[in-house]
Amino acid sequence: MEKRSLLRYLTDKKEQIRGLKVLSRSLEIQKTKQFVIPIIGPRRAGKSFYLYDLILNKFKIKDEDFIYLNFEDTEMIGAGLKDMLDAVNVHEEFYGKIPEYIFLDEVQNIENWEKAVRGLYETKNHYLFISGSSSKLLSKEIATSLRGRTLTYSILPLSFKEFLVFNDIKIKLPLSTSDENQIKNNLRKYMEFGGFPDIVFDNQIADRFFKEYLDLVLFRDIIERYNIKNIFIIKFLIKSMLASFSKQSSVNGTFNTLKSQGIKVSKKTLYNYTSYLEDSFFAFFLKKFSYSVKITEASLPKVFINDTGLITSLISGFSENFGRLMENIVFLELKRAQNEYPGLEIYYYKNGIEVDFLLKEKLEIKQLLQVCYDIEDPDTKEREIKALRKASMELKCSDLLVITWEREGEERIGNNKVVYLPLWKWLL
Repeated sequence: MEKRSLLRYLTDKKEQIRGLKVLSRSLEIQKTKQFVIPIIGPRRAGKSFYLYDLILNKFKIKDEDFIYLNFEDTEMIGAGLKDMLDAVNVHEEFYGKIPEYIFLDEVQNIENWEKAVRGLYETKNHYLFISGSSSKLLSKEIATSLRGRTLTYSILPLSFKEFLVFNDIKIKLPLSTSDENQIKNNLRKYMEFGGFPDIVFDNQIADRFFKEYLDLVLFRDIIERYNIKNIFIIKFLIKSMLASFSKQSSVNGTFNTLKSQGIKVSKKTLYNYTSYLEDSFFAFFLKKFSYSVKITEASLPKVFINDTGLITSLISGFSENFGRLMENIVFLELKRAQNEYPGLEIYYYKNGIEVDFLLKEKLEIKQLLQVCYDIEDPDTKEREIKALRKASMELKCSDLLVITWEREGEERIGNNKVVYLPLWKWLL
């Protein structure tokens, strides 16, 4: 690529970014020149716009201090390792200084890109941010390709707090009854349509968006990448996961279902397909907590989907699955918290009773958490609280929380104090 063309691209890209309206995300990054910082996450969750957010809002970077290369831009088609390194020299020649910040988007399109990134990293002259997602290299693999040199952050679809910001809804304390009702109304919309930015701006396109999103994940991230021939099996597995969200998911159960229908497939193939869906950030699998690592690894995981809009649009109704949708949202919020608290481990607990979430840091179990839409129902309350109390005794954890739709307060039951908190308040 000619240096003149490269300089034009670099300056045009800065002008393009300056002309965008970019709303800030909640994720805060600790910048460092000692590590490369990959931004990973599912397709269409806003990874590129988060890089713009860093430039425009969070770091407020001047033009002379950064370069931004998107290797899916038309101008960068055919670019190679040399162009990536030349961009630094072109910037220095034009501005009289090396760029302090380097942003590399869709970096997987450059063959052997990791060699150039390692070369830039080893100078320790730059804050290096990379991102991407395609059938060539999933975003999770971008971090692993630079193992030992990265501090990785994940971007998921919008949190509820971000959802309110993107809808220009401001929270003023103290809240009136009307204000609280409006927040709950927006939470219902968030649960139904999810947090993908495209849908937050226009939920009328939800059904078409999610159908095409699923095709994109299926055909580009999985079928093309792994050269899968039996498309029916992978589609069946996706539908099974969507139908089983917030529940235990068993590859063995899926195998038996397919076998009963006369469909031949090996368990190894199903395990492989499941890992492909997890690597593409379509689904997450939550393991059961045990003090035995073997038991934890062999446990049946609970499956959660990367966005509730996918669930309600493609497979499940909204109102009949309200409690499970709440649980899926809580799980995603806990996943976001791992950006700020990388030592946070998330499990579920089951030992005759079941607790939805167990939060652990190092050797300490920090909190036991139940999610329950209607805790006022006597039978439901007895089941949920009994599980918390039993787990509290077995695990020696006294921080007991129940996330509800309405109820707020505290209650002492025996030797245990149980805190109740509405979902909207917990999310905010």
